[in-house]
Amino acid sequence: MSHQFSPEEQAVLRIVQDNLPDSLTPYADLAEQAGMTEAQVLELLGRLKESGAIRRFGASIKHQKTGWTHNAMVAWKVQPEQVEGCGRKVAEHTHISHAYYRPSAAADWPYELYTMIHGRSEAECLGVVEDIMKMTDLKEHAILRSLKELKKISMTYFA
Repeated sequence: MSHQFSPEEQAVLRIVQDNLPDSLTPYADLAEQAGMTEAQVLELLGRLKESGAIRRFGASIKHQKTGWTHNAMVAWKVQPEQVEGCGRKVAEHTHISHAYYRPSAAADWPYELYTMIHGRSEAECLGVVEDIMKMTDLKEHAILRSLKELKKISMTYFA
């Protein structure tokens, strides 16, 4: 079932699909741009997320500009009963921006828990892999290194 966006929803989404205002009150600022109150904007975004019309709303940080020049996606072999516990534990690590579970149906790819690790060097990223192995039961893994960044922009839904 597809969501029919109202003109009010479209106005807010046009603004938030770009960069949020760089201020102490970004929602109040974008509410002013949309001709609404801050409470109305927050309610609208919450409602769209809750309904599934938008999947997520959050910051996207360009990690290279913050000094985190290396990264690695690490795929881990995990037992089904360990997914929740290991996932929560690895997500607490300060060098991991996100962790997610993706079941694999491929016999030659046993990895199902993924962690995105950021560091200031390859050695630092590898140190995080060692940390994870020490703090969890995760051992078998594959390190997937980026060869080239092809896209780093948000989706544009309304022009």
